[in-house]
Amino acid sequence: MTDFAFWITAPGEGEIRPVEVPAPGPGEVLVRTLHSGVSRGTETLVFRGGVPENQHATMRAPFQEGDFPAPVKYGYLNVGVVEEGPAELLGRTVFSLFPHQTRFVVPVESVTVVPENVPAARAVLAGTVETALNGLWDAAPLIGDRIAVVGAGMVGASVAAILSRFPGVRLQLVDANPQRAELAAAMGVDFALPADAAGDCDLVVHASATSAGLARSLELLAVEGTVVELSWYGDKQVSVPLGEFFHSRRLVVKSSQVGGIAPARRGRRTYADRLATALDLLADPVFDALLTGESDFAELPGVMPRLTSGELPALCHLITYTSGA
Repeated sequence: MTDFAFWITAPGEGEIRPVEVPAPGPGEVLVRTLHSGVSRGTETLVFRGGVPENQHATMRAPFQEGDFPAPVKYGYLNVGVVEEGPAELLGRTVFSLFPHQTRFVVPVESVTVVPENVPAARAVLAGTVETALNGLWDAAPLIGDRIAVVGAGMVGASVAAILSRFPGVRLQLVDANPQRAELAAAMGVDFALPADAAGDCDLVVHASATSAGLARSLELLAVEGTVVELSWYGDKQVSVPLGEFFHSRRLVVKSSQVGGIAPARRGRRTYADRLATALDLLADPVFDALLTGESDFAELPGVMPRLTSGELPALCHLITYTSGA
C-alpha cells in the first residue's frame, strides 16, 4: 500500500514523500497514525542541520531512515491505532518512536498500548515525559527539597509537572520568557524570571539549552547542591563558570540522557517499564498545557521552518493525520 512520510531533504527544508508500506509479517503490526508530535528542541535542531558529526550515531532515532544532516526521515513521538497484527492489539491505540508517517509496520515489541484514560493527542508526549522521568531518576529528589527547574520547554515543563506531585517541595519553574508564567500557572507551579528565582536550592534541573541558563542554575544552588543537566546543545559551544564559587561550595553538575536508563534504576527497570510509567503519568490532564499548537500532516513542510525559526512558538506541536498528503 502507498502511504506518505515527512523527510528533511536539506537543512531547513522538508517534503512529504510517498512510501510503500509492506504487509505485516509474524510478530509485526500495521499502525495507522492518529497524531505525531514535533519537539521544539531536538527535532528543530535536526531540521536545521545542527547535529554534530561526532553525534550522528548517538542521535539516530529508532526508526530513522537516511543520515544526518539530510536527506533523513526523523521523529519519535507517534500515536496510532493498530489495523493489522495480533488479536490482542487490533484496534488498540499505541505509542511508538516512529517518525511522521501515515501508516507503518514495526515489530510488536516496538509499540506500547496507551492506557484508556490517556487521550491519543496527549499520548504523543510520552517520549518527552520519559526523558523527564529518567532525569528525575538521576536527580533523586527528596521530600522537602528546594528545587528549581530552569528552562520551561517541553522537557523542563514535564519535569516540573512531575515534581509538582512531590510532597513538601519548594518548586519554581524558571524561564527568561515571561509568557511561560501562563504555562506554570496552568500546571499549578510557581514561576520566576531568572533574576528573581529563589536560591539556596538542593537541586536544580537545567533544560534551557543555554550557557546563561546553566550559569544561573549553578548560582541557585546551596552548598553541595546538584545541577542535573538535561539540555541537548547540539553543535552549540557552551561556557560554564567553574571558577568563582564552584569549588568552594562543592557544587555538582550531573548529566542525564534518555538513551540509557538512569544508574539508580538500571537492572531493575527496562526501557518498556520506563515508557509504560511515562504513559501512566500522562493520565493527568495537567500535561495538556504542553500541547501548544496543531497542524494537519499535509502542512508539515511549511510548519517545520516556522517552528525552527521561532515564528511559530511552541512546546510540543501536534500533527494530526486527517487528509494524508
